[in-house]
Amino acid sequence: MNKKNLLTYEGLQNLENELQDLKVVKRKEVAQKIKEAREQGDLSENAEYDAAKDEQRDIETRIEEIEKILKNAEVVVEDEVDLDKISVGCSVRILDCEFDEELNYKIVGSTEANSLKGKISNESPVGRALIGAKVGDTVEVETQAGVLQYKVLEIHRSGQGE
Repeated sequence: MNKKNLLTYEGLQNLENELQDLKVVKRKEVAQKIKEAREQGDLSENAEYDAAKDEQRDIETRIEEIEKILKNAEVVVEDEVDLDKISVGCSVRILDCEFDEELNYKIVGSTEANSLKGKISNESPVGRALIGAKVGDTVEVETQAGVLQYKVLEIHRSGQGE
């Protein structure tokens, strides 16, 4: 049994758009590169041909990866997220107790995580600790640097309060 890939609607759209782009645009582009490289003759020492074949392999691998994610996708309907406790699909404002710094995160499935955009996975140490917490709760997260404490200040739907 494959594990379900939790996705927000935005994450689902992004993957579907990427898949469409890979299948329709990128496949044609790389096929054209391969065709042009073949026309140059000897393939044994043709760097353009090798690079195009590598790119083609990477594209096909990514297509396969996305299709596998989508096949096992479970979309979290963010409008129906229970705001009493933290779950996938909601945004949170937390206080880093050690540095007295407020942080904003959106809790997403592991395939959507992007810490640079403030999206943390429900499977990450911080995400795992936050899941199920309520406003006012303080959660502890064990890291290599020691135990970190975060106090939950606010839980809201994505797009609100951000």
